[in-house]
Amino acid sequence: MTGTAQAVEWTASSARGSIPETPTGELDKAVAELQANKKKWVEVGIADRIRLCERLLRDASEVAEPSVRAACQAKGLDPSEPRGGEEWLAGPLCINRNLRLLARSLRETHELGAPRIPGPITTRKDGRVVARVFPDAFYDRVLFSGLSAEVWMEPGVTPANLADNQAAIYKRGAERHPKVCLVLGAGNVASIGPMDVLYKLFVEDQVCVLKMNPVNEYLGPFIERGFRALVEAGYLRVVYGGAQVGKYLCAHEGVEEIHITGSDKTHDAIVWGPPGPEAEERKKKNEPLLKKRITSELGNVSPVVLVPGPWSQDDIDFHALNVASQVQNNGSFNCNAAKLVIQQKSWDKRSPFLEALKATMRGMPARKAYYPGAEQRYETFLKAHPEAQALGPRMPGAVPWTLIPDVPSTNEDDICFTSEAFCGVLAETGLEAKDPVEFLDKAVRFLNEVVWGTLNCCIIVHPKTAAEPAFAERFERALDELRYGTIAINQWPALGYGLVSTTWGAYPGHTLDDIQSGRGVVHNAYLFDRPQKSVVRGPFKISPTPPWFYGNKVTHRMGPKLARFEADPGALKLPGIIWTAVWG
Repeated sequence: MTGTAQAVEWTASSARGSIPETPTGELDKAVAELQANKKKWVEVGIADRIRLCERLLRDASEVAEPSVRAACQAKGLDPSEPRGGEEWLAGPLCINRNLRLLARSLRETHELGAPRIPGPITTRKDGRVVARVFPDAFYDRVLFSGLSAEVWMEPGVTPANLADNQAAIYKRGAERHPKVCLVLGAGNVASIGPMDVLYKLFVEDQVCVLKMNPVNEYLGPFIERGFRALVEAGYLRVVYGGAQVGKYLCAHEGVEEIHITGSDKTHDAIVWGPPGPEAEERKKKNEPLLKKRITSELGNVSPVVLVPGPWSQDDIDFHALNVASQVQNNGSFNCNAAKLVIQQKSWDKRSPFLEALKATMRGMPARKAYYPGAEQRYETFLKAHPEAQALGPRMPGAVPWTLIPDVPSTNEDDICFTSEAFCGVLAETGLEAKDPVEFLDKAVRFLNEVVWGTLNCCIIVHPKTAAEPAFAERFERALDELRYGTIAINQWPALGYGLVSTTWGAYPGHTLDDIQSGRGVVHNAYLFDRPQKSVVRGPFKISPTPPWFYGNKVTHRMGPKLARFEADPGALKLPGIIWTAVWG
């Protein structure tokens, strides 16, 4: 069978959503095989792990196009139209970049003892160490002009011992302790499950059983094919089924750790049992049903803070598109989809921004509500806020883009602040403040103490405001104080997910009984052992239009070019990418 014919067959079979549930006997067999091979995994040396990453990169590239077609089919997208390009950006591009950077970090660990930090290592006033991890190669500067990213370390890490706090498992010698990890895959983004598996294997020494989410189980055959080197060696098993399969595996004596990307409610059901008095009693006594280590990434009410300043109408229109793009991507079924806009209540640009935002959202076609429960969640928000403004018609199988403006910030228990609207709902609130400095003071408190979750936040600030000495000083303190795993300045925090050189996960410190956005990190290509958060910095405006912006005319052409570039970067590929980008 030729590669093309095989790809067509994979697409046809995997897009039907009819993959049968893995029988219990096969689940037991999968776990037993992983248990039998976990010690063999830690004996695989760095040189062989590098070669394995390189093979995975080649094999994953083979299934990129058919996997994108299958995802587009499931989500109601046309892969030959711009929006279909989203699946390239969120799927193959991220996986390719992850594998390439992972291979490089392993190579440098083998040669130098730790991955090389590409940018300066600095120390904040409070003593926290910051490592700039992006840009690295010159083509990063070409493709992402003006963008930079840092990983901030936990207290106790110093410039002198930073290298000692990287790649810990590769420095333990005979003291390594392999485990079998159950990865409960996410149903929304194609790269999440594969990248979670890569992290557990190469950074935490854990062989994996990946349970596909029923929402995107059609991706399972592509993962099995693209990661077949891991499957053939007995380090990965992919299984299928719903909540009962997940429950069985969580309790399985051969499963030693669990990683979940999904909902905090699913997490709590695993840890404490089904919702009800018994689960609440266990919480009070701190007696979880599940006593295994569990890491997780569980969502967020993702806020966008608009700092008041001398914005022109062009600035307003650009960032209305920026925010709307953060809402509509993937049908708003992203843990980093914008869910709450925070403005200065008396800012003279507040109403103009809302009008521009509404006009932009009205122009966006409705998306298929492919993620279960979207319409019910939408109704819950409408019941709490009947004044919500639907910016398109209500149609079967779709949720209209909807804005809830002027939610009183004093109502700290409002659903818009305490619950993630995993559908196309965006709320807006205003904070009383006399100037940008006071506004930022109040915004930091509001984000840290009121808004649910600590996964990611976005702050948009005009360069003239940012340059004012009093504000600049307060802004740096705000970065110190914000308790978020990723803080993005002027950019969509999803870049913190896609860069891979940054960490992705909640701010440290959540307890099992107040899990919010979860525990632990993934991605983290420089293998930091004690990261605290990542900060992505970018220009106030970007030109040409970024491929992740709604309305970009060439995302479907940029996506595959960028994915192939990440698999094998080269200067000769840059002109074609740049030429395509100009037409966006």
